[in-house]
Amino acid sequence: MTKPKLMKYKGYRGTVEYSLEDNLLFGKVVGIKGLILYQGETLKELRQDFQTMVDDYLQSCKEQGIEPEKEYKGSFNIRIEPKLHAELEVYSAANHQSLNRTVEQAIEQFLS
Repeated sequence: MTKPKLMKYKGYRGTVEYSLEDNLLFGKVVGIKGLILYQGETLKELRQDFQTMVDDYLQSCKEQGIEPEKEYKGSFNIRIEPKLHAELEVYSAANHQSLNRTVEQAIEQFLS
């Protein structure tokens, strides 16, 4: 599995995409519910616009007195078959660990 290449700035990550029709690079910040978009004709312009948009987002949150969204809180809900859920619980108990730790290990193994 190939990990996507993402730009990083102030704890936020952004995609790098290309539009053949517009001959333009563009992207969006990932990992938050809000929509932060940016663009540029070169990678340097794209990176600058990405950083500007993140700074603008943080400044806007500050002016409005709201907490900026943070990238990935480390928790999410999943739905799985009850049988698989039961098997995970049994495995976790047999290995003296939490269900969360078992799922975390499975995801780590999948991504490596």
